[in-house]
Amino acid sequence: MNITGIYATPGYSGFFFDDQRAIKQGAEHDGFTYVGEPVTDGFDEIRQAGESIIVDIELEDGTVVRGDCAAVQYSGAGGRDPLFKAEEYAPVIEGPVADALVGRDATEFLDNAETLEEMAVEGDRLHTAIRYGVSQALLAAAAEAEKTTQTDVMADALGTEPATEPVPVFGQSGDDRYNNTEKMFVKGVPVLPHALINSVEKIGENGETLLEYVEWLTERSQELGPEGYDPRFHIDVYGMIGEIFGAPYDREEVVDYFAALEEAAAPYPIQIEGPMDVGNREDQIAAMVELRDGLEAAGVDVDIVADEWCNTFEDVQAFVDAGAADLVQIKTPDLGGIHRSGQAVRYCEGTDTRAYLGGTCNETETSARACAHVALATNAAQTLAKPGMGFDEGYMIVENEMRRTIARRKREQQTTDADTDEITADD
Repeated sequence: MNITGIYATPGYSGFFFDDQRAIKQGAEHDGFTYVGEPVTDGFDEIRQAGESIIVDIELEDGTVVRGDCAAVQYSGAGGRDPLFKAEEYAPVIEGPVADALVGRDATEFLDNAETLEEMAVEGDRLHTAIRYGVSQALLAAAAEAEKTTQTDVMADALGTEPATEPVPVFGQSGDDRYNNTEKMFVKGVPVLPHALINSVEKIGENGETLLEYVEWLTERSQELGPEGYDPRFHIDVYGMIGEIFGAPYDREEVVDYFAALEEAAAPYPIQIEGPMDVGNREDQIAAMVELRDGLEAAGVDVDIVADEWCNTFEDVQAFVDAGAADLVQIKTPDLGGIHRSGQAVRYCEGTDTRAYLGGTCNETETSARACAHVALATNAAQTLAKPGMGFDEGYMIVENEMRRTIARRKREQQTTDADTDEITADD
């Protein structure tokens, strides 16, 4: 079944674009917004409305499927593509992108996605958000044309066997790190709470505020969690441990702080995302390796998670090859085509680095559902609840999409088995 049309409609995303550099430099909150001038190119305000592009692909039987172009909350930071402006990029989708893809066989997902991935307009590679959203629509088109799930299409493209149980979902609290986390405890969320520790105020001048919070996590999880609840704590510190302690990261003072985090979290495992941000990929990898070696030598069992400067597929390869992290966040909008996220998860197979299929609160329900299929197809270590910062909505979307898909695949397998048994009996 061929693709007959591709259409782009500017829309909103599930959160906001934030100028991370301005926030790290001390921009103060003014209610929900921030006071001060932006410092990252493209921003008009430190916090501004998130944007998306709704991509509709029309098939020759009249069916229309969707994908959503979206970019991360902290666009333009940490080596990422610039701020994504929907009105600017919509004509690119309806122009050069449509010209390249209309008329192609929708069932050829991988070929179509790779064609998109390799495209350039006026010598420039397509923005990651365009590749991300259009490839989602291509995945949906292939599933529709083949009358199967997006999980199966992705698994066929990657050569994997899909998970038969939901991948553990990672809930993010946003700044409401107490109320939203209590919601997660009640629902038994397996990985939590993110916590958004992106300032000295939130971590404490000596890290004491974060330690107190982790102690609260341990106590409150036991009070509110369901019977047998065994959570994994995952805290994103946005480089703030590096800000308050500084290099070298294998020295006693730093290692002792991680040991204190481990003790505060016990008996539950804890992982720390983005412990430092040193400004470029090479030095970030070196700093992460230094920290990881220091923790291992001291017998401190805290996992560290790569985020800053780990954006593209090539970045993921570099972090994994160097053994720089226990987990790498595969930040789906930053990798471009959604199949590239699946390939990045697969790259972690056979290494001592686990794959966290992440993304951003600033996506949409459509992109979140597409990523749920990538998580199932690759059996990632964990996947992010998204979009938004309210927790409940994103968790519902991602968890339910996985459960729905698993149930459908089981029904279809039972039907296939029954048909096979009937044919065997007739013979």
